[in-house]
Amino acid sequence: MWFYLQKLYKAFVGVGNWAIFIAQVFWVTLKRPPSWSLILDQLYNIGVLSLPVVAITGLSTGLVLAAQSFYQLGDKGLASATGLFVGKGMLTEIGPVLTAFMITGRVGSAMTAVLGTMCVTEQIDALKSMAVDPLRYLIAPRIIGSAAMVPILMVFSAVMGIFGGYLISVYFFDMTPQGYFDPMPIHVTYFDFSVGLIKAFFFGLLISTISCYKGITTKGGAAGVGRAITNSVVICYSYILIFNFLLTIGLNVFHLMLVVRFGIK
Repeated sequence: MWFYLQKLYKAFVGVGNWAIFIAQVFWVTLKRPPSWSLILDQLYNIGVLSLPVVAITGLSTGLVLAAQSFYQLGDKGLASATGLFVGKGMLTEIGPVLTAFMITGRVGSAMTAVLGTMCVTEQIDALKSMAVDPLRYLIAPRIIGSAAMVPILMVFSAVMGIFGGYLISVYFFDMTPQGYFDPMPIHVTYFDFSVGLIKAFFFGLLISTISCYKGITTKGGAAGVGRAITNSVVICYSYILIFNFLLTIGLNVFHLMLVVRFGIK
């Protein structure tokens, strides 16, 4: 029992230190933003270099979603809803979550590895001795780049998913292109698109802040770097799933309030 209480206490302390870390980075960024060249490097690394894996993930997910939708709905006379099912799913749920998972595996783990290696080899201390703030020089560009690029990658993943669903629906299940796309403008709303973007933005912040925090607090040499990478990836996956649920409930309740009070759809 005492062992689990200690684990719970350490978890709460870790969350508190993570929150303080985020506040410090936010304050440093407001005081003097990082160099634009550093941000551009992160935009390229996080965004452009992630396009292939995001494209493969989105396309394959769209293929599977369309196939499952057609098989499950076809015998009920609802095969025409296949495109709508794929579009809504990719924009609101599957697109943001799977994109965040791919970015965690490709970018988040690399952030932890780089910062963790710099920490255990005392490169972070060397930067401080040269009056270079590691939060501004190393952390802020990664957080800004991640928050900016993950929503864009989510849109790209959703487009690839819808395209994948179109390919299998039209060329394998013999649906017409009109039958696949026509329900989307009617039932896929700006709210659905906004939900995906908001989720992706928060996931980008979660991935970058958790990965950077675990990296910059690494101890214990090479073995410590390995543990930090494993912990950061597991924590990112867990937080993405938890926040996905919270954002889904919160955004839909907020949207319902707007509809009831102001008639905004």
